Amino acid sequence: MVKKETVLSAYELAKERYAAVGVNTDEVLEKLQDISLSLHCWQADDVTGFESPDATLSGGIQATGNYPGKARNIEELRADIVKAASLIPGSHRVNLHAIYGDFGGQFVDRDQLEPKHFESWMKWAKENGFKLDFNSTSFSHPKSGERTLSNPDPEIRKFWIEHTKRCRAIAEEMGKYQGSPCVMNLWIHDGSKDQTVNRLEYRRLLKESLDEIFATKYDNMKDCIEAKLFGIGAESYTVGSYDFYLGYGAKNNMIVTLDTGHFHLTESVADKISSLLLFTPEIMLHVSRPIRWDSDHVTIMNDDTLDLAKEIVRCDALDRVNIGLDYFDASINRIGAYVVGSRATQKCFLQALLEPLTILRKYEAEGKYFERLALLEESKVLPWNAVWDMFCLKNEVPVGEDFIANIQQYEQEVTSKR
Repeated sequence: MVKKETVLSAYELAKERYAAVGVNTDEVLEKLQDISLSLHCWQADDVTGFESPDATLSGGIQATGNYPGKARNIEELRADIVKAASLIPGSHRVNLHAIYGDFGGQFVDRDQLEPKHFESWMKWAKENGFKLDFNSTSFSHPKSGERTLSNPDPEIRKFWIEHTKRCRAIAEEMGKYQGSPCVMNLWIHDGSKDQTVNRLEYRRLLKESLDEIFATKYDNMKDCIEAKLFGIGAESYTVGSYDFYLGYGAKNNMIVTLDTGHFHLTESVADKISSLLLFTPEIMLHVSRPIRWDSDHVTIMNDDTLDLAKEIVRCDALDRVNIGLDYFDASINRIGAYVVGSRATQKCFLQALLEPLTILRKYEAEGKYFERLALLEESKVLPWNAVWDMFCLKNEVPVGEDFIANIQQYEQEVTSKR
């Protein structure tokens, strides 16, 4: 176990070291405290939801692995989220998909969803210090097929338009209840496994569906639209591509969602931040770790996530970027996956906040590019980990690797008995 005295003494040394390059670590800790992650509920149950006991995952996504202890009902899922949050420093949000409603054992089709199906979530969130975000769910349904909002069949399209309208109304009620805007994300899997000769037509239908969905304006929720490169069964064509949603978002002054797994693996998501900030009101992030494709591995502190966090801080855009997690690894302890991914994301933002930007910007303005490069390199080995340990200590969560034993105990006492 890491001793408190060790953390405090190391922090004082780190504080002095960072002060030498113009960084106030106490102020950095305050800024990090204000960064809330939106914890994705679907990590706890492999994106199954509570719509049907026989639900299976479809729509170009899949959770791989069969690690024991998956949440089987709303009570277990909530308990797992609370447990994970107790090991993550700071105050955070919870992100729900529409299939996670409290349906009371009854089947409620998606075009019949109402705020009442999420009232218990709102109360639970308030009791546990969370705010809620929301997502419409177009996948894993008999009417999903290849296309939903872009479906040429007007009846299928009408069903999904109604579903999404109702999700927006639910998000509005969540926002009212919690006194904080609910971020409502729209992602559909629509696409084609093989070549299509009707690209424009499907995108025209999607645009018309979106125009109808977003016709009603709300004050207590924020709309986000999320693109994807491809999915399983839609390898050749995705209707809601990045180009499509970027155009729609810029034209309609809407938030565009950047999922770090929804782009070519050699494409920099970080580089998109400064462009979107010029043309859209805010940005929504879904942070995951793609390997080969949109595999939704647990987020780690890698270059991609570090670059993303640094670009946001360098743009002074923390107040315009909403940070959500989106991965679902069923091959390891699911609570552990929550904690590792969340803490890794926070570590990246901490390092971004600790960057000596004042001096770096001065060097750049003066054309001192050697000095800029040298300081960028040296800042990588400054004692950021001592500041992280202090952040954990201040938030009364386990420091360093101490959370591992905590999760092992929860597995022994709770999830292993499921």
